[in-house]
Amino acid sequence: MKVCVAAGGANRLPGCELALFGFDFLGEVDYENELAGKTDKFEEAARLSRTYSCGVVCGCKTVSRGVVRKSAAVADRGKLLGITDMNHVFGGEEYKSGAYLGLYQVEGYRVGLVIDNDLYFPDGVRALASCGCSLIAAVLEDMCGVMPPLLARAYAYLYGVPIVMCAGNIAFFADTSGGVASSNQAVTLFETDLKNNYRLVSSRIRGLDDEGRDDY
Repeated sequence: MKVCVAAGGANRLPGCELALFGFDFLGEVDYENELAGKTDKFEEAARLSRTYSCGVVCGCKTVSRGVVRKSAAVADRGKLLGITDMNHVFGGEEYKSGAYLGLYQVEGYRVGLVIDNDLYFPDGVRALASCGCSLIAAVLEDMCGVMPPLLARAYAYLYGVPIVMCAGNIAFFADTSGGVASSNQAVTLFETDLKNNYRLVSSRIRGLDDEGRDDY
């Protein structure tokens, strides 16, 4: 699978199955303006997917009646598939949280979404991996220190799902073997061989008496 991270915009994209854009591309999207036809930012994402014949994930900030959320819009083959919101908001932030995980069928692959703060909470990443994700696309507003790439690498290795990330002007990729690659170019192309490898893991626990009882 070829994944393009367009941290610097969409002037020209190489051939790929998925293109990932940061928050600067769509910017702030007001739902009321979109519905009224005053803006067509979501349609722009759909047009990109049709023009380049690939799936598109765009980070953005969505506004609905004054409520601001960090979100990601997903399009494929000229159609907008949906918008997923960031689920975790730290105290003091102006954003509101979403309520569900994002998992989309894009170009025949199952792509899960991780949006900004959600990267710091492994339960969501693990749930996406358990749902049979082919790839996880993470979009962050900025690359805040060493933790985002460290976590992405750990998740990819532990949960067996490659992670591609656009964080500000940085593109980052982690595969399931622990390998990583990064770039600060405007457009970066990563290529990975997706594998669904499973390993049988057993454990021993106390309790769950197998003799049972007959007095219930």
